[in-house]
Amino acid sequence: MRIGVPRELEPGERRVALVPDAVSRLASSGFDVVLERGAGTTAGFLDEAYSAAGADLAETAWDADGVVKVRKPRAEEAERLRDDQVLVGFLEPLTDRAGIDRLAERGVHAFAMESIPRITRAQPMDALSSQATVSGYKSVLIAADRLPRFFPMLMTAAGTVAPAKVLVLGAGVAGLQAIATARRLGAVVAGFDVRPIVREQVESLGATFLDLGIVGEETEGGYARELSEDEQRQQQAALEERIPDYDAVITTALIPGRAAPRLIPASAVAKMRPGSVIVDLGAEAGGNCELTQPGEIVERDGVTLVGLTNLPSTMPFHASQLYARNVSALLQHLAPEGELALDWDDEITSGACVTRERVAAA
Repeated sequence: MRIGVPRELEPGERRVALVPDAVSRLASSGFDVVLERGAGTTAGFLDEAYSAAGADLAETAWDADGVVKVRKPRAEEAERLRDDQVLVGFLEPLTDRAGIDRLAERGVHAFAMESIPRITRAQPMDALSSQATVSGYKSVLIAADRLPRFFPMLMTAAGTVAPAKVLVLGAGVAGLQAIATARRLGAVVAGFDVRPIVREQVESLGATFLDLGIVGEETEGGYARELSEDEQRQQQAALEERIPDYDAVITTALIPGRAAPRLIPASAVAKMRPGSVIVDLGAEAGGNCELTQPGEIVERDGVTLVGLTNLPSTMPFHASQLYARNVSALLQHLAPEGELALDWDDEITSGACVTRERVAAA
């Protein structure tokens, strides 16, 4: 099976779907890889490294048996796809139905990385988790950079500097990575999640679990159940009382295909100390804070609100490295020994394919 790696065209996207190490592993498993020249440059991977790993370099990579991307194809890119071709990437099946229909019309077998079932044997393919790890780490670095004070406690000749207090809302992959990173930087950290089952994980990282008395169940995919309107009001009221105690707040609450739950009302921001920072990882879905401006960094009532999106792309080297491992694992699942063998009775294959029914109907 020949795999094509085109250049990413989405503005600001610096990741690449396969890195040289992944190319080497795929080559030893029976795959051929063709790379569009320069596709890995913005992530720090030069064409020479791909050539050394066994990839062919070309002006286009769209005529391969399978195409692997980070972001969904644009309309003009989708026109380059053909019947029975395999496409792998973050395809946004829950929010871009027109894009999925466009792929189905081309007769493509499209596999969305965000649709990989969250089961044990699919963990090596779990790109949502790998990229959330990057987001959680980077969110703390941004908070530390924007906060006008030290994260760790310092004892100097001029006196002792108290450590910063950090609150992380949401204890999924991104939240736990944020907690661990903030702890490494020396901050006093607390974590909150409506799922009581994650309390032990928060505390195992050396953080305090913030108990607001709001409890929600965990869904089959590992996400928190969406709270009722009354529960959301209780949660916001409780957070409004506690958030002023913290110098930096990092929010990570996301529900696939839905608007981000609102955790922090404007009234809570107004009560925070001047110079405080909120880094909102829910910005891509509207924001966990009422005042977040997706894609922007703004200041309200002396508080800096960071609503930057696509944080993994700001750390493209390791984000690409992790993503490439996820993509490679999926390709090896779909094409053992390099020969495409789509088993629609397999939970991973059928669950990740987002165009199968439309392709079959055509």
